[in-house]
Amino acid sequence: MFTFAYPAVFKRDEDGKLLVSFPDFSAAHTDGATANEAMEEAIDCLGSSIAFVMADKAGVPKPSRLKRGQRLVPVPLWIVGKLALYWAIRDAGINQSELARRLNVRETVVRRMLDPKHDTRQEKIQAALEALGKRVVMAYDDAA
Repeated sequence: MFTFAYPAVFKRDEDGKLLVSFPDFSAAHTDGATANEAMEEAIDCLGSSIAFVMADKAGVPKPSRLKRGQRLVPVPLWIVGKLALYWAIRDAGINQSELARRLNVRETVVRRMLDPKHDTRQEKIQAALEALGKRVVMAYDDAA
């Protein structure tokens, strides 16, 4: 099973703000006045960073290992299914047209499933993942 969460560094600056950076996304930085606000901003920043990389059709890195002093930031739910499908297609070594053939849909349907800006029903993403031999599993954990 794979956990959709990335390590992040949370550091206080001289003004007391919590600065957040992501080792796997060098351009992703945010901050917050409190720990809760910094985490909320980090989740939003992470989702946007993943969406930008996907939109550029570049390789979205898999999360690196958590190191001392880092905290895990979960991938926001609005993009986690799309990211899972993005990786599953790449891992299977197929293109969007091949997945469309397997699903018996037009290639534009698959393209929309991967488009971070397009609102896709999760059932469609789940069906596409299952066609690639993957399964969606939902879990929850303590926030602390």
